[in-house]
Amino acid sequence: MLGTGSYVPAHVVSNDEVGAPAGVDHEWIFGKTGIRNRRWAKADEATSDLAVIAGRAALESAGIRAAQVSLIVVATSTPDQPQPPTAAVVAGELGADHGTAAFDVNGVCTGFLFALTTAQSMLAATAGDGYALVIGADVYSRILNPEDRRTTILFGDGAGAVVIGPSAGAGRGVLSNRLASYAADRHLIEVPGGGSRIPATPETLAEGLQYFTMNGRGVRDFVADNVPPAIREFLAEQDLTPADLDHFVPHQANGRMLESLSAELGVGAGRTWTTYEEYGNTGSASVPVTLDHAARSGRLAAGDLVLLAGFGGGMALGLSLIRW
Repeated sequence: MLGTGSYVPAHVVSNDEVGAPAGVDHEWIFGKTGIRNRRWAKADEATSDLAVIAGRAALESAGIRAAQVSLIVVATSTPDQPQPPTAAVVAGELGADHGTAAFDVNGVCTGFLFALTTAQSMLAATAGDGYALVIGADVYSRILNPEDRRTTILFGDGAGAVVIGPSAGAGRGVLSNRLASYAADRHLIEVPGGGSRIPATPETLAEGLQYFTMNGRGVRDFVADNVPPAIREFLAEQDLTPADLDHFVPHQANGRMLESLSAELGVGAGRTWTTYEEYGNTGSASVPVTLDHAARSGRLAAGDLVLLAGFGGGMALGLSLIRW
């Protein structure tokens, strides 16, 4: 990973503001989630706008020009529009529009890990030459039902990005990845309407089928049952345990959920990075946004062992082990 970048909108939405239509207040939201604020995009800001700013920051961090990038992958489940891919918009705005391959990946909150693994594999297929810009970006405020306290209190908007390219030395860079889907649980998180099965009509809009829905209890059970053992098994394949990690960067699903996950793994607050307190759950952006905060803190040292973990809709799980 040669550079990181992130961007969240300027508009801060407090717990009291988001909670009022849902019939809850700051104390209730903070007690359930650990979230204090989140950022929501302005009416004229789309997913690509956030992605472009984050991508530009990552390129600057890496010292790479957009024209040098051979691949742009954008992970999002809230694209600007059904077609063209948001990545094409991003490539055009960055000036990487002559020969750069650009496409989207929809892995919901695990999307960034799917995109990172895909980009790394594609670079490896060309003997590791070239650079890829990998972005996770979502504008969830567009698909939330303001009266649904199970969802509207959790989500914020944002974008995070990394530039990957040739490793600086042996044993450095992305060491291993793992992706998994648990399709039997796919109905735990969904947006029912607006696709080819239930196209958007006045009737579906009146029913609210365009909104994000989530079975919160089912998601918590999924994470508790599947994520810790998957992480332990993944690390064991590298002859490692959670105790060997210098940094843990998980998806920022819910603060209370992350407290339980970190405790279960024995990875304390000193090694677990979080941004949910002020940004909420930013979907596919949450892992790269949090990684960028860690990278810019100055606390990630060369040689540190970093685990990225994404989980969410699909249901899906993604892990990436990095030697910084």
